[in-house]
Amino acid sequence: MLRRLPRAATIIPMVMLAGCDMVVMNPTGDIAIQQRNLILIATGLMLLIIVPVMILTILFAWRYRASNTKATYDPRFDHSMSLELVIWSCPLLIIICLGAITWSSTHLLDPFRPLDRIAAGKPVPPGTKPLEIQVVALDWKWLFIYPAQGVATVNELALPVDVPVRFSITSSTQMNTFYAPTLAGMIYAMPGMRSELNAVLNAPGDSWGYSANYTGAGFSDMRFRLRGLDAAGFEDWIRQAKTGGALDTNEYLALDRPSIRAPVMRFGTVADGLFYRALNRCVEPGTPCAAEVMARDMERMRGKPGMPPSHGGTHGSAPTPALLKPPEEKGSGPNITAPQPPAGPDQRIPHN
Repeated sequence: MLRRLPRAATIIPMVMLAGCDMVVMNPTGDIAIQQRNLILIATGLMLLIIVPVMILTILFAWRYRASNTKATYDPRFDHSMSLELVIWSCPLLIIICLGAITWSSTHLLDPFRPLDRIAAGKPVPPGTKPLEIQVVALDWKWLFIYPAQGVATVNELALPVDVPVRFSITSSTQMNTFYAPTLAGMIYAMPGMRSELNAVLNAPGDSWGYSANYTGAGFSDMRFRLRGLDAAGFEDWIRQAKTGGALDTNEYLALDRPSIRAPVMRFGTVADGLFYRALNRCVEPGTPCAAEVMARDMERMRGKPGMPPSHGGTHGSAPTPALLKPPEEKGSGPNITAPQPPAGPDQRIPHN
């Protein structure tokens, strides 16, 4: 038994790991697939250096061991142009490749960028309108609002296959992270701010979404079921959701109270403007909305000394950047260089 113990110690973890699903490496959404491919490409490029270095380290240690009298020993060796070219050019080429891939993918996979394809070689059909879903991170649960369908759910997200989806994401009380590995990458959800994610699901099936930012006691159970459905299945799901109760102001305030392991809930009606009020933190009656407070403050401060007439848009032109202002308007101070008079033809710059 003692002799078999080491073998069992290696086999048991392998058997247990065989049941794991590498979701990040096996996604079902086009955005997540492109992100997976980036991981594989970057890893492969880095292995072009790492693997040869590891092999050569062992080879050199073996060849130039003390007992090998056939190996050439030259204590005066200090430089080789050929070695220097190989040592520096290979990593430099890989860094250039990684930089180019990172730059292009940063723009192509921008979460705010509308989708131009459903899958590889399958562009979005002209005139396709994305499915709008509003996401609110609560403590410790996820609220999904379907404004066009007039329904909402808690801890359950259903998506039709091969339909572009635009998520509008915010949080109720603290910074969180919306993460569905089979769909796309992580997107922060922050109170008073609206983030966006454009993605698509390409295969039916169930998976899980998570909170990827630690937020306290209920963080470990803050997850939602992601359901990929065909067109008919999604319509059936909407009809079932419409049989639920009403998500009005009082119900939202009840949901907003911290709770752990909240069950799946469906609501057949949603109060008008609920996501806007959640975003601007004015769901509770009598609470002023942040956007309206800021608009009133801007209106009140406009025209006062030291304040620009507007910040652009429909109220006027954009303010002049500081570097483009004339010297007399830049002011002075202990940390600001005073404007200098223009140099005349007879003035010379002193040298130390």
